Amino acid sequence: MTEAIVIGAGPAGLASAAMLKKRGLRVVILERAEAAASAWRAHYDGLRLHTAKGRSALPGLKMGRDLPRFPKRADVIAYFDRYVAHHGLDIRTGVEATHVREVPGGWRVDHSGGHSTARVVVFATGLNGHPNIPALPGYDGQVLHSSQYRRPGQIAAGRVLVVGFGNSGGDIAMEMARDGRKTDLSVRGPVNMVPETILGVPTTSMGMLRRAFGPRLADRIAAPLIRAKIGRPEEYGFTAHSKGPQTRLVEDGKVPLIDPGVLPLIREGRIAVRPGIAGAAGREVQFTDETRNTFDAVVFATGYKVDLRPLLGARTDVLDDGGAPRRTGGPSEAPGLYFIAYRAAPEGQLRRIGIEARAIAAHASG
Repeated sequence: MTEAIVIGAGPAGLASAAMLKKRGLRVVILERAEAAASAWRAHYDGLRLHTAKGRSALPGLKMGRDLPRFPKRADVIAYFDRYVAHHGLDIRTGVEATHVREVPGGWRVDHSGGHSTARVVVFATGLNGHPNIPALPGYDGQVLHSSQYRRPGQIAAGRVLVVGFGNSGGDIAMEMARDGRKTDLSVRGPVNMVPETILGVPTTSMGMLRRAFGPRLADRIAAPLIRAKIGRPEEYGFTAHSKGPQTRLVEDGKVPLIDPGVLPLIREGRIAVRPGIAGAAGREVQFTDETRNTFDAVVFATGYKVDLRPLLGARTDVLDDGGAPRRTGGPSEAPGLYFIAYRAAPEGQLRRIGIEARAIAAHASG
């Protein structure tokens, strides 16, 4: 019996395996793709971290000094490859886990290569498991999710509508506008937005305010600094959310837009802001304010869903009604079963992965 099986070789899986191995456990990672960090390899070319490199390294290996402050996609992939080699991780690529069930003394993982058993199983498939693609009945132009987007050249010529105001939506709208495309951005509800840095400090590094004062007071302290740097949401055609960015992230798990440069393009009129979509016919899209326009492509940057029920079944002790883990970053209600990085992190997802990986390894080896 293998001592530990980690499902998924993204950054959470790599960090979990490294910390478990450091604690003396024999660890195998099962990865359905043909390489580690497959989601990062599939991301759009222009992606870069919104967290500074000093707070983005996985435990046990720093990011290189030669990298930019906010590393690019290729830099991050190369770092993950170095991480695998540095820790000597055992990754079984091309092996997809299909079912996980409890057995005497541990867990059985059925997979495309047969089955394996272990005392410890760590789910590390991440928040980006299943793309959330809303229906757009009647529309006959090009439609894709942000997970399928790579670069502007793959999008049909003509006007583009990007739906969603998360960081992927902002990045994609910015890339399309800078490529000279007529670009609209559909934002359905109220928003939070923050600059990439405040007084030279990365915004994601300002979690010290939240830890010291709590999220609501931290938002009140940061609000005038944010307004001085980027203004108010209403200045761009948005509605401000009633909760501040830190409060909303902690209470609702919603990440604010960390502006990489999309807001100046909106001010310049190179990106038009639209409300939510009401309907479509042919290439024409109608919005909730009754305006309409013709679009040759729609990119849904509408996030992902987490549902582990296909693997675990109806384990209501560890999964909620939607199939997401009830707990992450520590022991679950089922002995030997762990989940890592299934909540949005105020301090940045990669930093949170390191914290959770250490905690899981400490508990699993105890």
